[in-house]
Amino acid sequence: MDLSHRFSRRELNLLYEEVLYTILYRQGKPEPAYDANTDELYEYVQKAFSMDPEEHRVILQRVRELEKPVFCLKVTVKQAKDILGKDVTGFSDPYCLLGIESKSQEPSSDSSSHPESKKPLKAVVKDMIPEDQTHRTQVINQTLTPVWNETFIMEFNDEANSSFHLDMWDLDVEESMRHKLGGLTDLHGLKRMFKDARKDKGQDDFLGNLVLRLQDLHCRTDEWYNLEPRTETYPNRGQCHLQFLMTHKKRATSLSKTQPSYTVHRHLLQQIVLYEILQHQAGSTSWDGELSKHARMILYLHAAQKDLSDFHQVMAQWLAYSKLYQSLEFNCTCLLHQITSIEYQWIQERLRSEQKAELAESFQSLLAYGISLLQKYRIVFPLSAPESTNRLQLLLRVLVQMCKMKAFQELCTLTPNLQQMVMEALKSGTTEWFRMQKQHLKPMTMEENGKALVKLLVEVNGDLKQCHKIWNKFFTNTVNVDLFFITYLELQKLVSCHVREELSEIDSSMSQLTAESLFQLYISLQELYRMKSFLFKRDGPLALTDFHQWFKEAIPKWLQKTYMIALERTQRAIQVDQLMPLGELNKHSTSTVDLSTCYAQIVKTWQQLDWPDPEEAFMIMVKFVEDMCKIALAYCKLIKSRADELSSKQQDEGDAANRLCIVVNNVKQLRLLILKLPKQLEWGHLEQRMKDIIEPEQFQHTLHNQLQGTITCLDHEIRDVVQNLAKKLDAGISRHIQNLAACSDSQDPEDSIIPLMKFLESELQYMNEHLVQENFKCLLELLWNHTLNELTVAANQLQNSSRYYRKLQFALQNLELCFHAEGCGLPTDALHTPAFMDLEEGLKLRSATSRKLIQSYFSGRIQEQLETSSEKYGAVTIKALYRPSEQKLRVEVLNAVNLIPLDSNGSSDPFVQLTLEPRHEFPEVVARTTQCRKNELHPLFDEAFEFLVPPEKCRQHGACLLLTVLDHDTVGANELEGEAFFPLGDVPGLAGDEDAADPAQVSQTRLPLMHPKPTGDPLLKLLESRKGDKEAQAFVKLRKQRAKQSKESV
Repeated sequence: MDLSHRFSRRELNLLYEEVLYTILYRQGKPEPAYDANTDELYEYVQKAFSMDPEEHRVILQRVRELEKPVFCLKVTVKQAKDILGKDVTGFSDPYCLLGIESKSQEPSSDSSSHPESKKPLKAVVKDMIPEDQTHRTQVINQTLTPVWNETFIMEFNDEANSSFHLDMWDLDVEESMRHKLGGLTDLHGLKRMFKDARKDKGQDDFLGNLVLRLQDLHCRTDEWYNLEPRTETYPNRGQCHLQFLMTHKKRATSLSKTQPSYTVHRHLLQQIVLYEILQHQAGSTSWDGELSKHARMILYLHAAQKDLSDFHQVMAQWLAYSKLYQSLEFNCTCLLHQITSIEYQWIQERLRSEQKAELAESFQSLLAYGISLLQKYRIVFPLSAPESTNRLQLLLRVLVQMCKMKAFQELCTLTPNLQQMVMEALKSGTTEWFRMQKQHLKPMTMEENGKALVKLLVEVNGDLKQCHKIWNKFFTNTVNVDLFFITYLELQKLVSCHVREELSEIDSSMSQLTAESLFQLYISLQELYRMKSFLFKRDGPLALTDFHQWFKEAIPKWLQKTYMIALERTQRAIQVDQLMPLGELNKHSTSTVDLSTCYAQIVKTWQQLDWPDPEEAFMIMVKFVEDMCKIALAYCKLIKSRADELSSKQQDEGDAANRLCIVVNNVKQLRLLILKLPKQLEWGHLEQRMKDIIEPEQFQHTLHNQLQGTITCLDHEIRDVVQNLAKKLDAGISRHIQNLAACSDSQDPEDSIIPLMKFLESELQYMNEHLVQENFKCLLELLWNHTLNELTVAANQLQNSSRYYRKLQFALQNLELCFHAEGCGLPTDALHTPAFMDLEEGLKLRSATSRKLIQSYFSGRIQEQLETSSEKYGAVTIKALYRPSEQKLRVEVLNAVNLIPLDSNGSSDPFVQLTLEPRHEFPEVVARTTQCRKNELHPLFDEAFEFLVPPEKCRQHGACLLLTVLDHDTVGANELEGEAFFPLGDVPGLAGDEDAADPAQVSQTRLPLMHPKPTGDPLLKLLESRKGDKEAQAFVKLRKQRAKQSKESV
């Protein structure tokens, strides 16, 4: 009978008769695990067999009319332990007598049966059970732990009035005294020998007995029982291991008469398991093989009554469960248990030929069914269903364990290798799945063709990902089959063939819509091709190798589409951009966000292409860079136009400036985006790939120069807009500086610059809030240069009052602080331009008093003296020291050398004039003069002069000793040989050290003679401009006279 189909009504009725008969004549004490009364069992089977009450009543009545079975107790005497040793050797020769006593039987007439007998019954079985109903085991010689493993079947009529009896005896055989003495081992043995001598010859010794009521036994019982003594002399008589099974003989049911017990039990099991599965609330797939207690009780009773061995029960379970699994898939954990049990108990000789054929057929059938499930595992075990992965894993384990069984290998010798069967099933299943997917997505038009291919690739890639991440480990670990390897190789071959066939119908005149679909197809194929990295090993190229060549004709359309999408999005973004900051911390407007997204999308497109051919990839990169630069320049033009458009609608100056700030910031942000492109587009990697194709210089020239040209254009745009911003502020700065210059010199300088500083503070703070830092500093530089120009113009206006220039100087100092802004504005290097240094120095001089200017003049001449090494006018040598105690300056004029001849005779009449300068610092010190030396160009004077001067005067700025060498003329004015300036601050002894003022210690000083420059000194010009200052005019006059005598060329 094929177990995969359900029973006919007649078969079901006969099987129902069998199960009712089993319940009606149940035996034994109920098992705790199967505790259910008869009514409950009747109710359960009625549902399990779908019997209505009337059918149940009729069949039950028919069963009751059947002849009762013969009740049997199947007893297996397994072994005993710790029994008494009755022989002189300390051992016994035990054997057992056993049988069933029924109360209806008449007791023996032996006197020992009377209760008044003083001796207790010694031979219960011998005396109380007829000999033909008594069973005897073999004798196990000389042991205290006998092992029999003998089985006896005993019939009984009434379970309630019957009891099982077992006596254990020591066989006593007559032996010679010599033999007995030879077996002595201890004193106890000697005592036993004397005892044996007193008893009757050949009488066996009693070892113990046990009595069990049948109604106290379970249907199946396997226990150790204590042997009871006859007297209390030796109460511990040991234990005996017994196994009981209550069975039937001559069952009156039709199936019991016509079919083997094994087959009937299998059919009953099948019907009950089918009902249990259908009753499982969570569905068959989650049923784990656990039966209800009523089902277990019925099967337990039936197996016991039919005397089925454990092995045959497992066989029946396997045949039933394995067939049911093929029609009602359930959790096959129970199959694993049955495989283990069959493997453990397998002995081929136990089975008849028809049973072997059944078992072999069940193996082949389940194997074929399991392989078919694996072939369709995507459908049978969908990930959307709970426990799918666990179900598949269990199935694989069942197939593997089944094929490893000794039973399978002995009965199914011609079955192919499981691993090979699984591999072929997976391969054919993958092909069939791909065919179904392809049929499901069959397109109708050319445009739909591309979309259908994309959808197909999405399904393929998704399947491979699930295969790699989820399913592969189960097949690898259980069957040692690389599912991903098989699936990938098969799918990539199928995909390659199908896609090439479809693409052959698409020519270069494809529509843009088709090109877009092909791009998605290319990306999907690329994803599929990259999965090859998951392959453990492979031989030869893949069918997908060089798949990119299939799409070469579509590349121009892809690039054009990418460019147009980015350009159109940029244009739309600018059209709606109100040129307002995105937030308090963001100084750009909305269009930069869209522009950044456009660039990111182009970069992503390049990364998605990942074109394998380096030369073609380089040309694609050139096109991408060209398009991105075009978009950048178009953005600059459009965003400036947008600012003009918004400003034309709103005449507010502040709003217009604000929009220009946003424009500058946006273009600056665009510049940053452009600069990031080499890294984002991985130019370094592309250049490495191109190293054997083009020279690095060509790569640099083609890409970097193109990008740099765009950066230059953006910088120019930024400068233009920043200059426009600066021009809007230049007029205000010029106006305030002009007002500053025109205000009264008597006004406090701090008050004079307040309007200018307030204007700058307001405007610069506004610009700082609306410009990014770099653009703000660029604007500051322009404004700073303009401010310096305006201050220079104001400073160049000749004014008699030094307070005018002090006002401008004060303004310059405050403006420097304003533009520096404690390090947040322009750095010091950017502020201290040449124009600033000149202006600062000029204002410093113009704002100084005449005496300060004179001091500065002499300070300059001292510096000039220190820097002069040429003696073209000769030199004068002196020694100078200061005596602190006397507050006297001592000067020794030693000589002069190499003087120029000023007389007609080719010589001169030199003398030296000594004055302390500036005169306003030494008003009471008169000039001194040396003797005149006639006709000498190298005169020797050796004259000393002392000047009474305080030391602090000598330390004043510009304080010096002026040595004027003149040629004495009798007629006319004396002519200038040259002049030298000796700084008083360096005179030895001025610091208060008397030792330093020792003439012997002071070294000589040789001073080259100089002539004043005829072009005039700027300080003299400044002093000359102060017409109302008599002191200044007198000093200028004196120096002009000296300049007239200068031999310096213009």
